Amino acid sequence: MPHPANPAPLSPEFLWPHGKKCVLFPGFDVDAESVWLNMEPESINKLVTMSYGGYEARVGVRKILELLARYEVRATFFIPGWTVEAHPAMCEAIVKAGHEVGHHGYLHKRPDPTRFDLAREEIDKGFEALKRVLGVTPVGYRAPSGENFHELLAYLTECGIRYSSSFRDDIRPYRHVLPGNKPGPVELPVNFAMDDWSYGMTHRLDPGAGTLHPKEHVLSIWRDEFEQTREWGGVSTLVMHPQITGRPGRIRILAEFLDHVRRFDDVWIATGEEITRIYEENCPTT
Repeated sequence: MPHPANPAPLSPEFLWPHGKKCVLFPGFDVDAESVWLNMEPESINKLVTMSYGGYEARVGVRKILELLARYEVRATFFIPGWTVEAHPAMCEAIVKAGHEVGHHGYLHKRPDPTRFDLAREEIDKGFEALKRVLGVTPVGYRAPSGENFHELLAYLTECGIRYSSSFRDDIRPYRHVLPGNKPGPVELPVNFAMDDWSYGMTHRLDPGAGTLHPKEHVLSIWRDEFEQTREWGGVSTLVMHPQITGRPGRIRILAEFLDHVRRFDDVWIATGEEITRIYEENCPTT
């Protein structure tokens, strides 16, 4: 088996601000209907299938914003360009509440390393929509379906993306190395165990979907992952979807998890941009 080109260097050691021991990075992927359109374009005429994503604009995002306000937590919302065009009021509410907006493609198309032209189009259209509708130029990117490749990472860097949050290969931030040993974006790694889609989505179009996991099971996994990541001084990255976590029974999982995190006084809860800024201050590129 060939080794991947330009493997990422080990994450550098540096202290978190305010004397904190670890970080919680709350991130939400506001896919809305785009995730279903990308799985099966014919879904545009399947009203019930589309309603899974439509729940975000009707209920899910509003309830999550209320919860975050109650806990005084600022989060990062990764929004596809299609979503911001289809649901501008929902996305404007996210900005108005003071949260960070990140790039999440345009139509939630999974980046294909054999079609850089299509991946570049997704990036360009996403930037344009976020700027036109929200007046926002994001500095963070989360890849739709969590995939990426070197040519795309280089293009993201050219476009001003300072951080990515897609890779699964660490618990602390590190900087990608592009071909030619050029610096790429900072990576804020994701832990698949803390992705709500794994536990709360069942649907015929999603081959990875299974049965709903009860609150006790999900909380047990999240608490264990968080506590050990805290011991290691890392970042616990949440990958939440308002069409899942915004549901009545699922939002209580997030609330109780935040209650658990708040029991520790050495946890810094921060947006992706805030974490990246600390990394850049401690580990500047040469």
